[in-house]
Order: sequence, then C-alpha cells, then structure tokens
Amino acid sequence: MVIDTVSATDRLALHRPAASDLDELHALLSDPAVWTHYPSLVHRDGATTEAVIERWEESWREHGLGVWVVRDHDGAFLGYGGCDLRRDTFWNVGYRLRPEAQGRGYATEVARAGIASARRLRPGVPVVAYLLEHNTASAAVARRAGLVEVHRAADAGNPDPAAVRLVFADRNLDRYTLAEVVK
Repeated sequence: MVIDTVSATDRLALHRPAASDLDELHALLSDPAVWTHYPSLVHRDGATTEAVIERWEESWREHGLGVWVVRDHDGAFLGYGGCDLRRDTFWNVGYRLRPEAQGRGYATEVARAGIASARRLRPGVPVVAYLLEHNTASAAVARRAGLVEVHRAADAGNPDPAAVRLVFADRNLDRYTLAEVVK
C-alpha cells in the first residue's frame, strides 16, 4: 500500500518531494532561523539537503510514506512535514516551516496528516516525535497532534552537553524501540 503522494488538508497542499523542490528546501534547511534549537544542523551545502531528500524518497519507495513538501493552496512554499519510517521500527513525525509560516497551526495540521497516514499504512508501528526540551513550540505541536511524552533524558551526542531530548509517542514504547529512537 502507498499513501497518496499528493494530499491536502483544509489549508495545505502536501506532495512528495521532487527535484524541482531542491532549491526551496535547501533555502529552508540552510536558514539558521529555522535551526535555533539545534544550530549545528544548519545545511552548509546542497549535497546535505540532497541526502535528506534521498532519505525521504527512500521511505516513500520502501514504505509507501515519507515526508511531504508543504505549500499553501496558492502554491507558496511553506516547508516540509509528515512521517517517514526509521530503522523499520518507528514512524518519525517531523515538520520544519519557514519562519513567516510558523505560529499559524500549519505544523500541527501536517503532523496530524502524517500520523493519520502512518496509522492507515502500518498501524502496528509507533509514531514518534523526538525533539529538544527547549523547543517548546515543537513539543506543543506534538501534544496537539495527539502524542504524549514518554521519555526525557540527556541528548547523547549533542554538541550542547546540557541538551535534553524529549520523546513523544502515540503509545508506550518498549526498551528496544526507545533505544532505536534515541540512537
């Protein structure tokens, strides 16, 4: 089964990433303003962005669902979001929007669409959002999308030794799954 590669919500057009999206996605991912909670992840070159798009495309090819490019119904690029399958163990729900698109509920809208699609496709696989504790806006989106906090611990490998990782999920996670999430 494959989820529709083009979808829509009340306010958003969602589509599978295409080569024509590379420049807009790179502009977003190389913008320090969208990485305030994890500045070391700013994309410094197009190859880094291409690798991310390839990971999303791999999820679409192998699992029938991946991250969408998010646009408004007029076609304006807003960002990306949705779910991709990680390590064949959990659906990762994620979202990143242009600064001027933040605070309007778009992230919650795309997160809910991704979660619903993941549940239709493979309901036995948990849906997870993992984020840094100081990213309160992203935590609020995870909660509004129906996920609950199931884990809080130091963020291993983070350049900031004080960073705390939160894991939200749609169900309790066994030790194996949690270990895969925080890996």
